[in-house]
Amino acid sequence: MAEERAAVLEAVRDHGGETRSLFLRVPGGIAFRPGQFISCLLPIGGERLIRPYSIASSPEDGEHLELLIDRVPGGPGSNHLFDLSPGARLDFTGPWGTFLLDRAPEAEAVFVALGTGIAPIRPMLRRAVAGATHPLTLLYATARPIYHDELAALPGLTLDVIAPAAAEDEMRRRWLERDAVRSRHFFVCGVGEIVPRLRDLLRGGGYVRRAVQYERW
Repeated sequence: MAEERAAVLEAVRDHGGETRSLFLRVPGGIAFRPGQFISCLLPIGGERLIRPYSIASSPEDGEHLELLIDRVPGGPGSNHLFDLSPGARLDFTGPWGTFLLDRAPEAEAVFVALGTGIAPIRPMLRRAVAGATHPLTLLYATARPIYHDELAALPGLTLDVIAPAAAEDEMRRRWLERDAVRSRHFFVCGVGEIVPRLRDLLRGGGYVRRAVQYERW
């Protein structure tokens, strides 16, 4: 059985549009890798619901975690978390996940964040720019570019914010139709069917399977 840990909610930041960040303190800290998530154990209706949330902060400070959360209409997990106040306890297990980036990619890399899919990609980008020797691009498909100023200031990163509905056409135009290069690496994260659709678009267009990593919520 996975070890259970307890965190304390220290602060909440509203980003507008039913999206907010929860800032947690984990006594003793946890060791995690950029891109991983924790599984929150939520006491709801006499049960403990398990809900995974990607860690939006960097592993260099494992005692403080940031979770980026959308309120899902009728969703018991997200509504429970939205009702928490600073000082509340949050039990969890983890870290988990294989959507990872431990070091700068050894080729040109494109990060595709769909909405709050920016959460695991944010620490990946911080790690990537620290040792990058190849171009890095973030295609941020969102109507509300959270962390925009921070991301725009990352050295060596090209940041492009587009409308969510334009993601598929933009990727096809820029990385399939524009040239014959197929050595790029892709990291794609977001909610729903658009994620496997983008994965299949890239792989079907000539990118090898291992070069297209993805996380779908």
